[in-house]
Amino acid sequence: MEPSEIIVGLDIGTTKIAAIVGRKDEFGKIQILGIGQTESIGVRRGVVSNIEQTVASIERAVRSAEINSGVNIATVSVGIAGQHIKSLQHHGGMIRSNIDEEITQEDIDNLTESMFKLAMNPGEEIIDVIPQEFTIDGEQYIKEPKGMSGISMEANFHIITGQTTAAKNIYKCVKKANLEVNELILEPMASAVAVLSEEEKEAGVVLVDIGGGTSDIAIFQDGIIRHTAVIPLGGDIITEDVKEGCTIIKRHAEELKIKFGSALASENKDEEIVSIPGLRGRPPKEISLKNLASIIQARMEEIIEHIYFEIKNSGYEKKLIAGIVLTGGGAQLRHIAQLTEFMTGMDTRIGYPNEHLGPDVPDDIASPMYATGVGLVMIGLERADRERSKFAGNQMMKARRDHRRERPGFFDKIKAWFDEEDIQQK
Repeated sequence: MEPSEIIVGLDIGTTKIAAIVGRKDEFGKIQILGIGQTESIGVRRGVVSNIEQTVASIERAVRSAEINSGVNIATVSVGIAGQHIKSLQHHGGMIRSNIDEEITQEDIDNLTESMFKLAMNPGEEIIDVIPQEFTIDGEQYIKEPKGMSGISMEANFHIITGQTTAAKNIYKCVKKANLEVNELILEPMASAVAVLSEEEKEAGVVLVDIGGGTSDIAIFQDGIIRHTAVIPLGGDIITEDVKEGCTIIKRHAEELKIKFGSALASENKDEEIVSIPGLRGRPPKEISLKNLASIIQARMEEIIEHIYFEIKNSGYEKKLIAGIVLTGGGAQLRHIAQLTEFMTGMDTRIGYPNEHLGPDVPDDIASPMYATGVGLVMIGLERADRERSKFAGNQMMKARRDHRRERPGFFDKIKAWFDEEDIQQK
C-alpha cells in the first residue's frame, strides 16, 4: 500500500487552534508529519467572536505546522462546534430511474445530498447529513445498500444544523488566512472517529469531548450515530471558578488546574498545600489542594449532570453497553472518569487517538487534547479515498453502460420476445 495524499485538520477551539498535517502510511496507520498550535484568541464557546484575532491565530498555527512538516498548506478540513449546533432526525426517499442497474454509491450520495434542500428556520443551515438505516423496496434496517437491486430507496437521516452566521464566520476566517476549506466537520464526529472502536459503536457508547468552551456529545448504537448535542460548559468555566474561589489571576488558575487539579476532593489530603507566586511586592499565596479539588468537583458535577440529561433525553440510556468515553483537553483532569462513573453508573474510560497513529508519532500528539485534530485528518483521508473510489466506479459504470449498449438488456429481450409472438400470431 502506497502512502496516501496529505490532509490537514484545523481544530479551531476556544482555548487553542491546532493544525495537524497527516497522511496514511503504507500500513494504513496515520502518520503525523507536523503540528502547529497557538493560543486561540477571538473564539468564545466554539464560536468566532473576533474575526481579525481568529485569522491571526489560524495563520500562526498553520505557519508553525508548515515549518514542522515541510508541507505547503493550501486546503484544510475544519472542525465546527458551539452551543448553536443542533441535530434532528428525518426520513427521506427517492425512486431510482434505472432499475436495471444495482444501487451505487452515487445513488446513496444523491439521496443524501437531497436532504440538504430541507427548509430550515431563518438563520440556520444544514452542516452535515448522516445516513442511518436504509429501506429498499420495503425491506427495512439495511445498513449498506450498495450493490443491491431495488426501485424505491428510503433512509433515516441524522441531520446536524447550525447558525448560518457561525459557519460563515469560520469560512471567512479560513479564507482570510489564505486557505481553502475542504469540508466543515462537526467536532464530536471527528473525535469519535479518532478514539472510538467499531465494537464500542456497535455495543452503544457515549462520546464526550470536553473542550475549553463546550462539551460535545455524540451517542452511537448499533454502529449508527443516534444523537448529538453541545453543552455550553467546558474547561474554561472551571478555570474561572478556580480564579474566583482562590482569588488568583487566570494564568495561575489554569496552571493550578492542569498540574494539581482533581475532580474528586476526597482524593486530596488536608495538609497538601501549593504556593502560588504573589503579584509584584506581595507575598506568595498558599492554596489547599483539597479546596482546589472541591471547587473543580462542584463544576464538574454540573457538567456531568448536563451530559447525563442528554443521554437520558436521547432514549438510548439502557442500550449503551460500552458506557462513556471522555476525550478532549478536559478529559486529562485527574479522577474525572471515577466521578463520571459515580454520577452516571456507566462504565467510563479516557479516549486516546493513539490506536490509529503510526509508531513514530510523539507521545504528546497521542493526547486526548488532539483527538479532534487527528479525527479531522482521518475524515479528510476517508473522504479522499471515497472520491478516488467514486471516480474509479464511475469509469467502470461508464464502461458497463457502453458494453450494455452493444447487447440487448433484460427488458429489451422481453420486448423482443413479445414482438416476435405478435408477428407469429399475425
